[in-house]
Amino acid sequence: MRIGGTLAKKIQFPTFKARAPWWGPDLQTVRNVVTFNASDLTPYPSKRLDFPTPDGDRLQGVLGRPRDLDPTRPLIVLVHGLTGCEDSTYIRASARFLLDAGWPVLRLNMRGAGPSRTTCRNHYHGGRSEDLRATIRELPGDLSDHGVVLMAYSLGANQMLKMLGEDSAERGLVRAAISVSAPIDLARSSRRFLRLRNRPYHRWLLARMKEETVAPGAAVNEQEREAIERARTVYQFDDVFVAPRNGFTGADDYYARCSALGFLDDIPVPTLLIHAANDPWIPSDTYAAYDWTRNVNLLGLVAPSGGHVGFHGRGDTTPWHDRCALQFLTELGLAGGDTLRRA
Repeated sequence: MRIGGTLAKKIQFPTFKARAPWWGPDLQTVRNVVTFNASDLTPYPSKRLDFPTPDGDRLQGVLGRPRDLDPTRPLIVLVHGLTGCEDSTYIRASARFLLDAGWPVLRLNMRGAGPSRTTCRNHYHGGRSEDLRATIRELPGDLSDHGVVLMAYSLGANQMLKMLGEDSAERGLVRAAISVSAPIDLARSSRRFLRLRNRPYHRWLLARMKEETVAPGAAVNEQEREAIERARTVYQFDDVFVAPRNGFTGADDYYARCSALGFLDDIPVPTLLIHAANDPWIPSDTYAAYDWTRNVNLLGLVAPSGGHVGFHGRGDTTPWHDRCALQFLTELGLAGGDTLRRA
């Protein structure tokens, strides 16, 4: 099911059909957790990189390089979702697939996530797009001379889309972008998460959010710790901690100002937005309601099933969203390219 964009007429993506036994939205969604089988990245040389932010925090990332690297290919930067990190199953799977295909890959930890927790006093949120800009700005020249491709998931994808819709010098280095299961309307996604059917997800995710936020290294005062502990929903967590900590008047203000939906019209680079109609967390009608003719750079690709960052399909153990991402980049001619100059 393809829902929009001028580019949709030019690219024929494979059809998604769920692979046994991962039928239905919930099994698709939880597969990455209940069958943890991290992709082996040891065949590829890796290097840890450090990205300073203007306020003194330092983001951490791991760079992997294919053995036969085409030096003209842009770097692919992978950005995880809520409570994820460089070692999330879906991040490692994408990294291995792209490295096998000959692309250099940076697995970025958002502020305060994974290894970045020990080098950051603050924490990421869905609108902290300045961190992606800082990462792109601080990339060594040999990694960014041919530009970058951004590929992000869930909350990280909302952050990425927001960054691309904002006017900045850094986005001039971005050649293309891929979004997977982005909550482009944060308020509607928050309400969806509160549904009775999502209670097990909600309990699990909120516990991980709290644990991540107060982990050693975080600059959280006693009042904030108490507010975090009292929060009984993700909405309350955003309202009593994320919003006041980051200059918003409350969760509703945070959602309104940071939802990617308000930035899609201004994205200047080819961008593929992948979503599943049966995503249990994020309403698909938000994608259907958007007028894709308003921005010729966007391609909305909504599969009838696939869950949330699932897309475990028949015929290939590689997730469908990774295969679509590679086809998108190939069709754009990004297997090589001219050197880009910094703005």
